[in-house]
Amino acid sequence: MSSNLVIVYHRQPYEEVEVDGKIEYRENKSPNGIVPTLKSFFGRVDKGAWIAWKHAKDPANPEFERVIEIDDAYGTYTVSRLPLTPEQVKSFYHVSSKEAFWPILHGFKERYNYDPVDWPTFREVNWAFAEAAAAEAAEGAVVWVHDYNLWLVPGYLRTLRPDVKISFFHHTPFPNADIFNVLPWRKEILESLLACDVIGFHIPRYVNNFVSSARSLLEVDTLKREKVHPDMVPETSALSEQSVVTEIGYEGRTVRLQASPVGVDVDYIEEVVANEATAKRVKEIKQEIGDGQLILSVGRTDYTKGGIEQLQSFERILETRPDLRGKVRLMHVSVAANSEMTSYEEIQRDLEHQAGMINGRYGSFDWQPVALISRPVKFTDLVAYYRAADVAWITPLADGMNLVCKEYCAARTDGDGVLVLSEFAGAAVELASAVPTNPFSHKSMDGAIQFALEMPEEERRGRMKKNREKVRTQDIRFWAEDQMRAFGEEILPARHAENAA
Repeated sequence: MSSNLVIVYHRQPYEEVEVDGKIEYRENKSPNGIVPTLKSFFGRVDKGAWIAWKHAKDPANPEFERVIEIDDAYGTYTVSRLPLTPEQVKSFYHVSSKEAFWPILHGFKERYNYDPVDWPTFREVNWAFAEAAAAEAAEGAVVWVHDYNLWLVPGYLRTLRPDVKISFFHHTPFPNADIFNVLPWRKEILESLLACDVIGFHIPRYVNNFVSSARSLLEVDTLKREKVHPDMVPETSALSEQSVVTEIGYEGRTVRLQASPVGVDVDYIEEVVANEATAKRVKEIKQEIGDGQLILSVGRTDYTKGGIEQLQSFERILETRPDLRGKVRLMHVSVAANSEMTSYEEIQRDLEHQAGMINGRYGSFDWQPVALISRPVKFTDLVAYYRAADVAWITPLADGMNLVCKEYCAARTDGDGVLVLSEFAGAAVELASAVPTNPFSHKSMDGAIQFALEMPEEERRGRMKKNREKVRTQDIRFWAEDQMRAFGEEILPARHAENAA
């Protein structure tokens, strides 16, 4: 039976566990709310399918199960696994996506590396995803494609199946034309995306940047522009837009553009907070800190996250504010995104060197100013630190959204805590009550964290209340509903209120 909804996402929607020599498929343990939220839409359709890749030493092996049926809490759905060799994954994902696309998307032209890109392999993998989606989709089905490593899927799919409705969500920033057009394959990418019926981005800035890139190379008409909702136009954000393009025309087709910020699973986070084990861990952390204050920074080991700049700011503060020595600690969590990626090893070494210099210069037997954590932290432990930290210091140089800052606010059911947030994180457009900072300015970085540390309780609670209200309202379910709303009720009906959770 063909599927009414096909989700195309590189991750498989489960975890494979070997038990007594047999593979079992279990629910994802990851707190990442996107996968279970996407799967929840299968309950609205007669039949659903998920397209992902799976590592395979020999894709031609007849024993490789390309299509399997999953029956879990979200219903019964098909998973089509594309067998990719380690060489294909390295070329398509680690080299093309991470070394060429990633720096351009985040505005780091100086880190762009064109030479090792194998564009034919990128095309080949995207074609395989499109073929699998075309094979699964019923007549007039909705196909929802996710992220930049699958840029070419919409164009291929439109050729294979002109009858289907195609939506694409871009999980990273989208740069302006001057930066995006550095990519030699810019026109091919844009033409593919314009084959969609709906294209989603986190915030209005990325929508308008996409339109500017498309209009720089193609005959694209602006059909509709709307004022941005006041809640998404904070005066403090460098990413604010006053209006946003919501419909464009290309080759006789209308493409709907959506600005839908991804949220977090607030209910799940609050469940973790309410757990007795979490409360016990929070108490232990606070006893360890004593009368001092804890600053928490969490991110990946990536040049876009601004980790070096943050440690340098902390060092300047300790130098100019001797009264803070012995009283403030920074827990800096910086975890490598992928163990197979070697391009970030230099960044990790720089982080370790910077943290070591600070501890060597200002530390004592009783107090170490920086705790640098480079290994993955269990989400339950992270939530405990969210609750114990006086300040969350989230200062990326560029970030499509940033969910850590939202997790911090969701975890603060006590109503306390201060969020210091980079103006260049997409989330800054929503969280207007965070303390804004410009990570490219020493004065702004140093001043913002000191302001947060000294903030009176009444102001802390007032700011946190507003941030929590926004995080609760625009949670992960709000994002998914907003994306699907673009297709209309006749294609994917909204859930009944009793099923909304």
